[in-house]
Amino acid sequence: MIYGAYGLVEVVGEANAILVTDRMLKTAEVEYVTQDTKCGGHALIFIGGDVAAVKAAVDSVKEDPPCKVLESAVISNPSQEMIDIVKMFQDISR
Repeated sequence: MIYGAYGLVEVVGEANAILVTDRMLKTAEVEYVTQDTKCGGHALIFIGGDVAAVKAAVDSVKEDPPCKVLESAVISNPSQEMIDIVKMFQDISR
């Protein structure tokens, strides 16, 4: 699916990733896209939706974090290359 924006949030730990994902999904009309976990337990969560909803969802965990949020970003109007990168993460997680 093509989204108007992607939101990315990085945390440490799978349980924290679930907390952050739950908060973002409850905050705005966004969809869970995928997640990537690396050594050291760093989890990068990807959500998608329209720009305003994604920004609201990411801001909700930045402003009142349920756990320590290491990094976050909103990518509006993602390029085809960015869409391909997200698809790669989706394929890896399956």
